[in-house]
Amino acid sequence: MSKDRLIYLPLGGAGEIGMNCYVFGYGPEGAERLIVVDLGVTFPNMDESPGVDLIMPDVTWLAENAGRIEAIFITHAHEDHVGALGHLWPRLKAPVYARPFTAAIASLKMEEQGQPLDVIRVVKPRPEVVEAGPFRVQFVPVSHSIPESAALIIDTPAGRVVHSADFKLDGTPVVGEPFDPAEWHRIANEGRGVKVLTCDSTNVFSPHPGRSEASLAKPLAELIAAQQGMVVATTFASNIARLKTLAEAGRAAGRSICLLGRAMRRMITAAVETGILTDFPALIQPEEALDLPRGNLMLIVTGSQGERRAASAQLSRGKYLGLELKEGDTFLFSSKTIPGNERDVIRVMNAFSEIGVEVIDDRGGLYHVSGHANRPDLEAVHELLRPKMLLPMHGEHRHLREHCRIGIAKGITAELAVNGTVVDLTGDAPEVVEYVETGRTYLDGTVLLGALDGVVRDRIRMALNGHVLVTVLLDEEDQPLGEAWVELKGLSARTRKGAPLAEAIEADLNEFLERADDRVLADDDKMEEAVRKIVRQVAVEEIGKKPEITVVTSRLVAE
Repeated sequence: MSKDRLIYLPLGGAGEIGMNCYVFGYGPEGAERLIVVDLGVTFPNMDESPGVDLIMPDVTWLAENAGRIEAIFITHAHEDHVGALGHLWPRLKAPVYARPFTAAIASLKMEEQGQPLDVIRVVKPRPEVVEAGPFRVQFVPVSHSIPESAALIIDTPAGRVVHSADFKLDGTPVVGEPFDPAEWHRIANEGRGVKVLTCDSTNVFSPHPGRSEASLAKPLAELIAAQQGMVVATTFASNIARLKTLAEAGRAAGRSICLLGRAMRRMITAAVETGILTDFPALIQPEEALDLPRGNLMLIVTGSQGERRAASAQLSRGKYLGLELKEGDTFLFSSKTIPGNERDVIRVMNAFSEIGVEVIDDRGGLYHVSGHANRPDLEAVHELLRPKMLLPMHGEHRHLREHCRIGIAKGITAELAVNGTVVDLTGDAPEVVEYVETGRTYLDGTVLLGALDGVVRDRIRMALNGHVLVTVLLDEEDQPLGEAWVELKGLSARTRKGAPLAEAIEADLNEFLERADDRVLADDDKMEEAVRKIVRQVAVEEIGKKPEITVVTSRLVAE
């Protein structure tokens, strides 16, 4: 009989920031019972994934082993932890456990995709225990930039695993629970202690201790009170504490508060319904805001990352729900720009600047604090928990590598395990035992595509190189009927000498058709190969491009 083992497998979030999905297993090799921690998304960009709506982890390995999955645990309600639930759950079909606020957002995700809601189980924090096969799982409240975030205590026959999820050391988080060092000290000293810590690595390069969310109240209040025109602020829709701080600062300055953006309103509604938020300042509707003097109005809007359809970007292009910014107004980014979104954010900033709006950004942390633990905070958690093993996660490769160095310097055995790495945690040190093929799944419209399906790759190639459609008509005897016809997309219409490019290609194709061997004309594959070669040669000579080519050969059939 195979010896039981404890394994860890990241499928998303290890080697990147976003798209979190982690698997723990215990049992005989190849037959371990499994739990899944988080099913998140990351967001596309026009360079690498044009036209794609969302990017999710490739859960093919999990789907193939769906019968072994005991449960899915969602640590908190950020999109990169819960956003893929509704799309991927049908392939896994396991019960989903989450705290009340997270469960409310998870239910919305499931409902949007027509999935059942009765599979979502609401869990209270520790000491409540979820029994999932060989696993005993507890939710431990941690402070983060969204309410009811939780680390997981995962007890197994091989020892205790602490999965930190996203966290920071904040004793005054404004909304949600503070980080409780005493509780973590108890966790470290129960039973045999902590065997494994899988830990957030996002801010491992930030050298100073993290700051509390409460530290923003005074500077934000002073900033808003000093403005004369309308004030508009944007932040992450899920940062309930920041929304509250901004709204309170606006009210203190004598301004009425209006929220713009469906995601923001949905988060506030969920926070109120689950009892997290009980004293949010009164809000007015957009139509009411139209009748107020600009100096008496504050808008809190979605779109801190420059998203084209969000309220911020729409205001930068003109009116949104009848409201518009004018010269003398102020726009505040109370947020950090996620790497990769800089261009979109700067585009919005410049558009406001052209209107005459004063744009204020993070200003070195004066109006924003991170929701993740900085390097000194990570070291403090290492000291509190004293794990035997450290597996950094939630970070790019460079973050994971640096986090490993910190752990090793403290005498903790560490392993850099990126997506697809199966790590055996049974012994005294982590051991890489296998690699699982993993990648990305794209939501393209309403269809899920695999990274290897070629759709996104072809889209990129067409975007880079343009496209030529060639139509050739042949009669019953496989002889050309008329001339070839060419249509261009995404290419210069003129050659370098000013002649029509389509006509130049057609001329060479028609010359080929006149002299082509009968065996070539009778064979679709040979025809397509010859036509492609001619089109590409003309395009390279005339405009210096190698376009994507589609050849349509139509043949008349004798009756």
